[in-house]
Amino acid sequence: MHFNKPGVDFKYLIVNEKDRQFGLSVNTVGFQAIAAGTPYPLSDHPNGYFFNAKKGRVLREYQFLYITKGRGVLSIGDQRNIRLAKGKLLVIFPGQWHSYQPDPETGWNEYYIGFEGAIIDNIVASGFLTKDNQLLDVGFNEELAALFSRAIEIAETDRISAQQYLAGIVMHMFGLISSISKNKIFESGNVVQKIEQAKIIMNENVDKNIDTEELASKLNISYSWFRKVFREYTGYAPAKYFQALKLRKAKHLLVSTPQSVKEIAYQLGYNSTEHFFGQFKKNTGYTPVEYRSFSRETEE
Repeated sequence: MHFNKPGVDFKYLIVNEKDRQFGLSVNTVGFQAIAAGTPYPLSDHPNGYFFNAKKGRVLREYQFLYITKGRGVLSIGDQRNIRLAKGKLLVIFPGQWHSYQPDPETGWNEYYIGFEGAIIDNIVASGFLTKDNQLLDVGFNEELAALFSRAIEIAETDRISAQQYLAGIVMHMFGLISSISKNKIFESGNVVQKIEQAKIIMNENVDKNIDTEELASKLNISYSWFRKVFREYTGYAPAKYFQALKLRKAKHLLVSTPQSVKEIAYQLGYNSTEHFFGQFKKNTGYTPVEYRSFSRETEE
């Protein structure tokens, strides 16, 4: 079933068993430009996708819904009348009740794609997509809009391996959405400057012991906020990041200097040689002596 009208372009796909075995398949993809005052949703959608805005619906798949123009409201789960405006992307989960509609005064432009499979299930199970953060601020992104448009084009051709091509587009979308939404956090105020300043202080004092709570105080920010944002920005809690810097420096000294393990441990501010040994083995799988020997053998 394919519709191609002015401002409306969407497709529902047939997914065979071989496509499902790939681990990610696309069921529907489309674009709709809903003019102000237009009834919503459009009546052309098949059963299972069409819904009454007051009653909402439940899908058996995941969907990305990207609003690029206008505004409206969203109700999802037990949350009602959430503002859904241009630049927002909604992630809908299977079995999750939801309803949304554009403001009659503005209408809106929406892109959407519905998909399912073990690959996306694993991504969700690993915590990369969660219901705690399913309305994302991605702003206006031409690359993302182009991916939706390309997915519509591929769905229209319906050629051999189109599903695998579409699966690749969905993964590209996911990576892009994840990157944009997370980096948006750091675009406001001087967040990036604070984190980068903290990283520089850690690098310049790698041979000392830094109390990360004192570091946050020195930067005039609360420790809870600092720890949360630092982890989101670097992938490490502050203390873990500092220990990683120490271990990186230790590896360099082991390979490039004749210093003893005891001297290196002392230089980097470890409480004892035993503590250094334990930390090094825990993080690298080697003792410092084994790492030095292995590295030098590899260079020969």
